[in-house]
Amino acid sequence: MSISLLNVSAEFSSTFRLLEINWSIEKGQHWVLVGHNGAGKSALAALLAGFGELHDGTLTSDFKRIELVSYESQQALIEQEREKDSADILDVIAIPTKVHELLCAGDDSECNGLQSPLCLRLIELFNFSALLSRDFVALSTGETRKLLLIKALMAKPDLLILDEPFDGLDADMQLRLRQLLDELAVDITMVFVLNRWSEIPQFVSHYGLVSQGKLQSTITAKDTSAVGDLSRLLTLQQSSFVLPEADSSVTRNYFMPGDTIISLNKVAINYPQGAIIEDLSWQIKLGQHWQLSGPNGSGKTCLLQLISGDHPQCYVNDILVFGFKRGSGESIWDIKKHIGFLSNAFHLSYRVNCSLLHVVLSGFYDSIGLYQQPTKKQIQLAQQWLDVIGLADHEATPFQQLSFGDQRLALIIRAMVKHPPLLILDEPCNGLDEINRQRILSVIETIAKTTSTSVIYVNHHSDDVIGGITNHILLDGDSPDCEVRYADSDV
Repeated sequence: MSISLLNVSAEFSSTFRLLEINWSIEKGQHWVLVGHNGAGKSALAALLAGFGELHDGTLTSDFKRIELVSYESQQALIEQEREKDSADILDVIAIPTKVHELLCAGDDSECNGLQSPLCLRLIELFNFSALLSRDFVALSTGETRKLLLIKALMAKPDLLILDEPFDGLDADMQLRLRQLLDELAVDITMVFVLNRWSEIPQFVSHYGLVSQGKLQSTITAKDTSAVGDLSRLLTLQQSSFVLPEADSSVTRNYFMPGDTIISLNKVAINYPQGAIIEDLSWQIKLGQHWQLSGPNGSGKTCLLQLISGDHPQCYVNDILVFGFKRGSGESIWDIKKHIGFLSNAFHLSYRVNCSLLHVVLSGFYDSIGLYQQPTKKQIQLAQQWLDVIGLADHEATPFQQLSFGDQRLALIIRAMVKHPPLLILDEPCNGLDEINRQRILSVIETIAKTTSTSVIYVNHHSDDVIGGITNHILLDGDSPDCEVRYADSDV
């Protein structure tokens, strides 16, 4: 059993092609595709699963069942549910899809109402039992990723393709998935796309280096010298950078360092199935930086939405944001103009296809897409930010034609471009290669150390530490309790 690509060229957009791919995967082999953002790793993985438009060459496969889990498949599932939400335009009552309906959908006759031994084991392994009766749209991005993993594994594939499978999962769930994959590797052939070298499973037998739409080289894991050279190639130190200045016409100093910009007093988030957060009091001062931690489903996203104004229960809680008492007549834009924001959900829902430069410029106006005429100064600053992340040559490229990692970089600097009083970054490094991950961590650290912007930083990876973030808020996950740790002596 194998899959073979002979002189294959395939198109994925008007600006990106895979070129002259010669590659074969035999049953029992386990591959990892590595390379920088935009190299074509995800496109090559998707090609194995039948995506992309084949132009030249031949692709043959006798793998009977191929399953792909990727950001793109996650985005497609979310988009499918969003189309239901627009059904009211056609005078049709939209009925949200339940999680258990999605898991049973398809042609898997062995599902048996999720009662087969494999289904029950996967649901228990991923702590998914309590989520089966929920609406899919109510899942966090981490929970959505777990759903896709469960569904793919339930299908008992011959070839399993996993594009950044650990992103969005908390540390405990990453360990559980790693142990499960170790076990399944005996029977299932796997292909990984991974940006973090530390996440490559020990059972991987082959490495493929992707660059500029080509599979540049392949090596076996037994060739430890070549593997070491490849690792060093992908983790070369970046050059230094200068943080672009703020645009004084947009960024105004309404607050002074030490001013309380966020105050939550005994807030609670309640749903019919129970409380997510109870009795949480939390104050953030300008220039103070926070790490927000907790397992998947513990309420991190909901807590951030209370601050940004995107959660409906912000109006029934005692919340003061940038001097505004929530529910006192302020508009959501009175709040958002002070906040730079990035999250997995925001990225997956960003469907505007304007140019990369316009995406960055939209950060000055808190808009999705650019609908105002930017100043020459703003254009210059946006170009400087693109230079910081190494994408200056792609400023005219449509956003949707960028790789997921390059899209992520663009949305990160979109959040930073106006030097907001508060910068909320929810797992910003997902999808980034090693060099860009270190670059972004350095940018965030520079912002935390050299500007008055306060940073709230969410991540599940212990190696993504940012110097200067000393305060910590920890959500429990098993209960609505939380722990707030202030490191600043004046609090």
